[in-house]
Amino acid sequence: MHELSIAQDILDIVFTNVPPDDYEDVTKIKVKIGEISGVIPESLEFCFNAISAETQLSNAVLVIEKIPFILKCNSCDKTSTNEMGIRICPDCSGSDTTVISGTELEVTEVELKTHQEETA
Repeated sequence: MHELSIAQDILDIVFTNVPPDDYEDVTKIKVKIGEISGVIPESLEFCFNAISAETQLSNAVLVIEKIPFILKCNSCDKTSTNEMGIRICPDCSGSDTTVISGTELEVTEVELKTHQEETA
């Protein structure tokens, strides 16, 4: 289960990029996960919740955006979705394709609670 090490990497990214005094103010951590990245979003969320529970990020929620597998055919110039991981163009059956999306695995945003939210 490599989702556990990915969850740890996400925590490390937050701990590296957020000042220590703001750790407890982190409310959301947004990540993009591509359909063919090899990561199971539900498993990642479970692992994240398990390892963040005893940290200063215990109140943070992992928000996962699932990115579809999309490819572009360099022969017929069409962009399409296809069965997961199949790189043959569904329109012309060409194999000269480029993956446009679906391989992503990235932290895109870390949201912190503001002092205005505390007083409201």
